[in-house]
Amino acid sequence: MKTLPFTNQDQMPAIGLGTWKSKPGEVRDAVYTAIEAGYRHIDCAPIYGNEKEVGEGISKAIADGHAKREELWVTSKLWNSAHRRNAVLPALQQTLADLGLEYLDLYLIHWPVAHKDGVVNPASGNDFLSLEQLPISETWEGMEEAAGQGLARHIGVSNFHLGRVQELVNGSRIPPEMNQVELHPFLPQQQLLEGCRKLGVHLTAYSPLGSGDRATGMKAADEPSLLSHTLVKEIAEMRGATPGQVLIQWAVQRGTAVIPKSVNPGRIRENLAAAQVGLQPEDVKLLDQIGQAYRFIDGTFWTREGSPYTLKDLWGE
Repeated sequence: MKTLPFTNQDQMPAIGLGTWKSKPGEVRDAVYTAIEAGYRHIDCAPIYGNEKEVGEGISKAIADGHAKREELWVTSKLWNSAHRRNAVLPALQQTLADLGLEYLDLYLIHWPVAHKDGVVNPASGNDFLSLEQLPISETWEGMEEAAGQGLARHIGVSNFHLGRVQELVNGSRIPPEMNQVELHPFLPQQQLLEGCRKLGVHLTAYSPLGSGDRATGMKAADEPSLLSHTLVKEIAEMRGATPGQVLIQWAVQRGTAVIPKSVNPGRIRENLAAAQVGLQPEDVKLLDQIGQAYRFIDGTFWTREGSPYTLKDLWGE
């Protein structure tokens, strides 16, 4: 298994188990199965509504001798309703309590979007705070405090465009070490990848298979399919792999982490086995230039009428 190195010598396993959209009643067993199968990287977040079960799966796997805590890499995220500096630590402490852990390996600001106090899911544009009213720099001070107290070994961001990452690196006492973003051949984000690499910031790829199981309301009627794309299928056949394994290994060979989600035991093991798929440099290059562009998680849910956020503001495009 490839790993991503950090300056303190920590190593983050490149392939992790994602838990977004994993239903209560399923995710506990999925996490347990993943650790039993050899995963050492679990990605979660309080907004997914399942961190207690994720923690139960981790706890049972450790108790049954499948891994030690220090062998696991657990990532969680700060939700938009806890961006005030004095709200960061309580939010993290709640996540740790739900997971049954004493520390996180990585804690991320989930979105560069702020909600008014107590608003978990905005009902209107009035439920947001602009980044002028509540700047990321204030939130980051709380993240730095979490790192200083040892509650998070590493801190970073998610869904940040390169300009925002650069601002944070330049203006922080403890710079971000990770940016978790949507990343796949339809959205290779080459400029972001190269720019973050120069800044010493790793990338984690979410929705690497196209997030086909997300809510219908988040999908376009005519959106393309990554898994059934002709090029992906052709490379999979040539390399004796599944399309999903090709997409996972594409991310790994580009030097990023990747967090495919599944609750199916066979698929969980299949995704981890992507580490053994031998993609050739020409395969990666072809996928980089697949010729189709699409963002599955487009962020329009933050841009409703009255919101201070725009898609250009979110993605820097």
